[in-house]
Amino acid sequence: MERWYLATLLALILHQIDAAFWQEWTMFHVPGGIQGFLLFNLFAVGAVLWGYRHTLLGTSKARAYALVCGALGIGTALIHLAFALLGRNEFHLPLSIIVLLACFVSGGGLLLQLRPR
Repeated sequence: MERWYLATLLALILHQIDAAFWQEWTMFHVPGGIQGFLLFNLFAVGAVLWGYRHTLLGTSKARAYALVCGALGIGTALIHLAFALLGRNEFHLPLSIIVLLACFVSGGGLLLQLRPR
């Protein structure tokens, strides 16, 4: 689970770096513009990093954090796919697309690791 979590975490952070370039706060009408976007990322990135800590330590909360991280990876990719289908042209560069695919694949891999065996 640790490797899939780390892969998803990395893909999500890379996406947020790319999101700053594309000024994603305008797509989502984030209150406060870039300031609101940075505040969101303070909490969002902080939460998934804290969850990774739980995963590494094998705490009782690790599974819940992994579920959230995996869902964020898949959700991020699907939201941007919907934007693309609606004609938005942000995130259309090859590496932007690869990062979104990485979010989807790693998030899915993480969720599959959480299945009961």
